[in-house]
Amino acid sequence: MRNSVVVFTVAAATFLAGQSSSSYRISHTYAVGGDGSWDYLVPDPPNHRLFIARQNRVMVIDEDTGKLLGEVTGIQGAHGTAVAEATGHGFATSGSDQSVVMFDLKTFQTLGRIPAAEDADAIVYDGASNRVFTLNGDAHSSTVIDPRAGTVITNIQLGGKPEYGASAGDGKVYANLTDTAEIVEIDAKTAAVSRRWPTAPCNQPVSMAIDTLHYRLFSGCRSGVMAVSDYKAAKIVATVPIGAGVDGAGYDAASRNAFASNADGTLTVIHQDSPDQYHVAETVRTPQGSRNMGLDPTNHRIFIASAKFGSVAATGRGRPPVLPGTFALLVIEREAAR
Repeated sequence: MRNSVVVFTVAAATFLAGQSSSSYRISHTYAVGGDGSWDYLVPDPPNHRLFIARQNRVMVIDEDTGKLLGEVTGIQGAHGTAVAEATGHGFATSGSDQSVVMFDLKTFQTLGRIPAAEDADAIVYDGASNRVFTLNGDAHSSTVIDPRAGTVITNIQLGGKPEYGASAGDGKVYANLTDTAEIVEIDAKTAAVSRRWPTAPCNQPVSMAIDTLHYRLFSGCRSGVMAVSDYKAAKIVATVPIGAGVDGAGYDAASRNAFASNADGTLTVIHQDSPDQYHVAETVRTPQGSRNMGLDPTNHRIFIASAKFGSVAATGRGRPPVLPGTFALLVIEREAAR
């Protein structure tokens, strides 16, 4: 996904006041600061850390305190992060120079740079195959990486522009193809596309979350719906309305709630009544532009990034800059759990 910069127009008092009657609410706001826009928020559940891509680096944040633990530097166009706990290595896409930065999960020091492809964006670790898969948007491909050696195994042509993806933990990796409105299944061990299916009536599927118990994928679509797939049957089983400008998704198995974080200043909470039936349980107000999220399934917290923005250049083109020092991390929790 592209770095998220959307004009901030909702005052803090407005969206905080709207939480009083919600079962989900913003419980903490951490002033993280730092320059630059952002992209994916990737939790590291065993260590309760959060990796946040910030243009030229990845910030590592303590989920419990909002404290900056360190940074992975030397990145040009930071987008996604993958954690390969088994090898002690992390991987961050560096989209502007078509590479992946491999780093030490304890020290955050760079260990190497791995060639990928144009628009290296999201990145996923698959434990079953012990492989890392980049999702290269403009190249319409996935670069497969050995996470121990830090070397390229192969490149897979996907037949469309991938956005976010997910590992099912059984040797299959899934990715949204935003330009063709499809989901593609990758056999992680053979490093080949095994199946694909359309997401219609969803157009421009971008964000993705997974329910491995019921074999369901949740694709957040820019056409204003979340599409639910049965990935064993390779078909869409339900669609649910969400907010505009989605860029993040999550699924919490404990509550059986799926989430879509949207640029219009909403977090759509969708309850799973059954594997094929869903309804919008509530809409949580967030700062406008807070369209990226991460969910830690061990503590059930949702993390959303926000900031205030400057004015667009006089030409009226380009994206407004993040005002220095205004970047914040918001924690959303169920009120019943507090």
